[in-house]
Amino acid sequence: MKLTEYTDYTLRTLIFLGLHRGELVTIQQIADSYDISKNHLMKIIHRLGQDGLVETVRGRSGGVVLRKAPEDISIGAVVRASEQDFALVECFSRANNRCVLSPVCRLQAGFREALEAFFKVLDGLTLADILGNAAEIAPYIPLPEPRLLEKRT
Repeated sequence: MKLTEYTDYTLRTLIFLGLHRGELVTIQQIADSYDISKNHLMKIIHRLGQDGLVETVRGRSGGVVLRKAPEDISIGAVVRASEQDFALVECFSRANNRCVLSPVCRLQAGFREALEAFFKVLDGLTLADILGNAAEIAPYIPLPEPRLLEKRT
């Protein structure tokens, strides 16, 4: 199983915003810090805004900021919202399943159990857990210097 680039960038964006909690940062700053496409990030920020995880401020001095506290952001929920398809094998799809073994195959149940275990782990993680070593993460994200999880006032 491999998560999409979209999900990867979504998680990196949340880490960046968590490190700069309470600060307005621009999409360009995030793009520059990770050397990723600003166009991809604009779609991600839009979706995170729709999901209520970030707040965007338009205009010359605008930017984006976390709307929720890192401890209230479930990594499992973010991954579920970011990914389109968790059909690990063809038989997970009722519409496109052509596998003749499906009616009797025990592998399908094993894959379902593995996927549930995957999400059980991610559901137990929050953005705050991921940012638990913020001082170690910060040097890898060059722009701007984060205030390391100071609470928004």
